[in-house]
Amino acid sequence: MTSYSQNLAVIGCGYWGKNLARNFAQLGALKAVVDPVPETAKIQAEVNGVASMTWEAVLADPSIKSVAIAAPAELHKKLTLEAFAAGKHVYVEKPLALSVTDGEEMRAASEKSGLNLMVGHLLQYHPVFVALRDKVLAGDFGKLRYVYSHRLSMGKFRIEEDAFWSLAPHDVSMILALFDEEPIEVRGGGLDFITSGISDESRLDMVFKGGARAHVFASWLHPFKEQRLVVVGEDGMAVFDDTQAWEHKLALYQHSVDRSGPVPTAVKADVTYANVPQGEPLKSECAHFLDAVRNETKPFTDVEEALRVLRVLETPHLPKG
Repeated sequence: MTSYSQNLAVIGCGYWGKNLARNFAQLGALKAVVDPVPETAKIQAEVNGVASMTWEAVLADPSIKSVAIAAPAELHKKLTLEAFAAGKHVYVEKPLALSVTDGEEMRAASEKSGLNLMVGHLLQYHPVFVALRDKVLAGDFGKLRYVYSHRLSMGKFRIEEDAFWSLAPHDVSMILALFDEEPIEVRGGGLDFITSGISDESRLDMVFKGGARAHVFASWLHPFKEQRLVVVGEDGMAVFDDTQAWEHKLALYQHSVDRSGPVPTAVKADVTYANVPQGEPLKSECAHFLDAVRNETKPFTDVEEALRVLRVLETPHLPKG
């Protein structure tokens, strides 16, 4: 395992932040944790064998070179700008910000300071999605016809951001990577049932050059969990289902269409499963950030990639749908 310097602090030790703390600690990089609830910070500090600090103390500590921010999305810009002003590299969980304008301000601060800004688009580091993306970009499925993604579950409800901004950044990020371009048209909307003005289910449609389309359905008010990405191309199809056992996460279908007769006929093939080496996506993502900081290179999910996602997220954001 690569050895990293112990010079990173995780900001926010809640639902997701504790996972970041665990992975950065296992990589040998975690020095401190921060949380507005002192008891929460104390527990994670003890679990990971590091210090519990205040945000102000982290900013003032020159031995802490990087921060990983897992705070509510509305705080991302403020914390990121303060970290850059203090000379820290920044990893920030998705979404980068809650507007393109805020994201562009964060980019400007990153460029001015010469410090790295990486966004936590976790599934870009999932070995199964990496395998799928490589197959798509290599032309294994021919020209893409359409892609759709479902990210559905029952809870966890939020009041700071809606289901679309909370859940769909992963899906938009993956879809843009598969098409390797931004859409020429975006439309969508959502419906609020639990909290007024906060959509519990959202739908998004994207149109790409050449007529290919992509669809995203995100909801935290759904009877069962579904995390499925479907790719349909001229020469093949694939399904990335993250709820399946590892060996069945990437299903491949070589279905075709027989056009020799008066009516097109479906020619169905048996499903096969891609053999993808197993790995923990979050650990790969954390290591990628540490490598980018150490090697002074741009991370794969850098601020430009995050802004492309934000531009899509912001376009269809309607209050009622």
